[in-house]
Amino acid sequence: MIDNWARERLPRWTTPLVSACRSAGISANSMSGIGFAFALAAAAAVASGQAGAAIGLWWTGRLADALDGSLARATGSPSHFGAYLDILLDMLAYSVMILGFAALHPEWTPAWGVILVLYVACITSALALGQGESATGKATRDNRGLRLGAGLAEAGETGLAYTLFLLFPDWLAVWVPLWIGTLLLTVAARTLLARRVLQ
Repeated sequence: MIDNWARERLPRWTTPLVSACRSAGISANSMSGIGFAFALAAAAAVASGQAGAAIGLWWTGRLADALDGSLARATGSPSHFGAYLDILLDMLAYSVMILGFAALHPEWTPAWGVILVLYVACITSALALGQGESATGKATRDNRGLRLGAGLAEAGETGLAYTLFLLFPDWLAVWVPLWIGTLLLTVAARTLLARRVLQ
């Protein structure tokens, strides 16, 4: 939900950054890699209990991730491989952060494991629904290189969840079940939508 809102508004703020990246010769795929590198650094900061650094690194990495598609379009270089690399590194970024949280809060290890399993279900359902919608000729809802089915838990919600985990760790008993419930609801909603649209 947050992603659609951000996708409509980000271009007006990121145009100077895209221009700077073009001038520096940074490719869209390199920008995807830069975003992932920030996610790795954020996960390390999480594991060492540096909440402020982790939040800053995470959102900087997500900004880089938001720039890769814009950069590809601005340079006339969008590609299927770029779309593949983007979603692969996104899911790795989300997952390494969970490993960081598991290192910081090992008492929640079973819940972190459940979240990782649900990430697999979320991205599988998103990709499968998106592919099914393409096959049935349904109009796309955005300009991403890889079509993903809509869902409640996307990049913006994931970043918000991580930020809450870091800012209010004493409330993990609230945030973690809430995040698990959000992921479950996302998978269930996509499955119901797929049954209605694709059957």
